[in-house]
Amino acid sequence: MSKAVIDALLERFPDAVYDPYVGVGGDDCAFVKKDRIPEVCRFLKAERGFDMAPYITAVDYLGQDPRFEVVYNLYATQANERIRLRVKVPESDCVVPTVTGVWRGADWFERYCFDMYGIRVAGHPDPRRLLLYEEFVGHPLRKDYPLRGRQPLVPEREIKDIFRGPGPAGRD
Repeated sequence: MSKAVIDALLERFPDAVYDPYVGVGGDDCAFVKKDRIPEVCRFLKAERGFDMAPYITAVDYLGQDPRFEVVYNLYATQANERIRLRVKVPESDCVVPTVTGVWRGADWFERYCFDMYGIRVAGHPDPRRLLLYEEFVGHPLRKDYPLRGRQPLVPEREIKDIFRGPGPAGRD
C-alpha cells in the first residue's frame, strides 16, 4: 500500500518530508517543504509510478500560521495507489513552485489555486486567472473574502472570432 511509498519518501527526503500519517481508507499523507515539492513529485513519478495528479487544491486556515496549504492528490495507475502531499504556505510568502514540469495536467489546478486563493505559482507557464476576469479584485475562496463583496464593472469585451474546435467548417 501507500505506507511503502511514505517510507520511501522518508528515506529519500529526510529533510523535506515530515509528519506522515495514514488517512481513512488507506489514503496516506505526508507534509513536504514547499521549496522541495517539485523534486519530491519527480521522484514519485519516476521511481514510484505516480503518473497522475488528478487533483491539486488549496485550503485556507484563517487565523493559523501558516494560513494556507496546497494539497497534491497523486495516483499511480499501475499499482492502484494513492498518496496525498500537503505543503504549508504562509500568507507572508504565498508562493509555491510549479509541478507542471512533472505533470502537464497540473497547469489548470495551479491556476485555480491562484485564482481562488491567491497562492502564486513560481515558474508556471501560463499564470493568468482561470475562472475570473483579470479585473476581479480578491480571491473568493479565502475565508476573509467579503460575503457580499462587489466587483468593479468592466465593459464587455468584443470577441472577434470564436474557435469552435474540430469538425466541419460549415456546422452551426
